[in-house]
Amino acid sequence: MFKKIIRLPEVKIKTGLSRSSIYLRMSKGEFPQKISLGNRAVGWVNIDVDQWLEDCIASSMADSYE
Repeated sequence: MFKKIIRLPEVKIKTGLSRSSIYLRMSKGEFPQKISLGNRAVGWVNIDVDQWLEDCIASSMADSYE
């Protein structure tokens, strides 16, 4: 899978999280870290966000079977 940088609006759509929730989870080490794209621009590596989503789904499914 090739790496692509996605910006905050797409991260919010993919995850269903708000901006503040994304940054809170990042500060707790519970979400992929942003990367700097310039002075005032940041983004996330799409495969990191996709992996985070897959991990959340797997964890949720495992919890439902316990």
